[in-house]
Amino acid sequence: MKAQFIEVGTPATKTIHIKKINTDYLQSPFHFHELCELVWIQESHGQRIVGDHIDHFLPGDLVLMGPNLPHIWLNDATFQDAPVKGSVKSIVVYFPANFLQQLSEEEEIIAPVKRLVERAERGVRFKGNTQREVVKLLAGITRRKGLGKLLDFMKILELLTDSAEFEYLSSMQFENSFQPKDTARINVVYQYLMNNFSGDISLQEVSALANMTPPAFCRYFKKHTGKSLTRFINEIRIGHACKLLLEDNLSIGEICYDSGYQNLTNFNKFFRSIKGESPSQYRKSMRASTGKE
Repeated sequence: MKAQFIEVGTPATKTIHIKKINTDYLQSPFHFHELCELVWIQESHGQRIVGDHIDHFLPGDLVLMGPNLPHIWLNDATFQDAPVKGSVKSIVVYFPANFLQQLSEEEEIIAPVKRLVERAERGVRFKGNTQREVVKLLAGITRRKGLGKLLDFMKILELLTDSAEFEYLSSMQFENSFQPKDTARINVVYQYLMNNFSGDISLQEVSALANMTPPAFCRYFKKHTGKSLTRFINEIRIGHACKLLLEDNLSIGEICYDSGYQNLTNFNKFFRSIKGESPSQYRKSMRASTGKE
């Protein structure tokens, strides 16, 4: 699995660089770069891959990724089929891992950020009060100038370093062995799988996209992702199902078929295998955590 190396730009290599996204749908390929990246999704939904982690994302998603961690955010196919102007809004902050070391040599100051960057090597999603407080600062940071912008960013770093309200995304076993070459082939495969997971996907079809024979592709895919193609597709489907389970108007049966499964037995089996609980248990626990019960 090869991810594309992206040059974010020279202004961000020594300081912070803030990007405000307002577009119809997300188009960045599966990629990585040398900076830390903090992503807040204001408006949008779909699937994200961070390292070897696959899941859905919704408005409010707040994720920090360390240097050279491959990732992609992709909208559901409906965003491209019927694009709505400005339906995707996000704020992304890029900063070097040694940002504070350029400002201070005091270990008491830089040690907490070092620990934060170490966590971010796997990708971390923040939640709870941390997410709410950081989002408040990010909402206004693009309007800030000069020292005010820097101070707001320092407050964000303080909130993130002090927080225990986070979950790791990528597994402890994940190692980024990706190279900046051969990116177009695997990005085509990723885009295809994430846009067509609800239908029938054949190994022959996917192998052809990569210009490989089925046996060669299986070895290639397993080597670089640590997963079989079947497991990868099921993780995409279950991620989509998790998003739908948060909606009140769909039955579990409807979600099963919308996610690409032909019967509830398989749906329940793969859901429990990936999430560790049944779809109904997941819906109940998520409603309880969001106060919707």
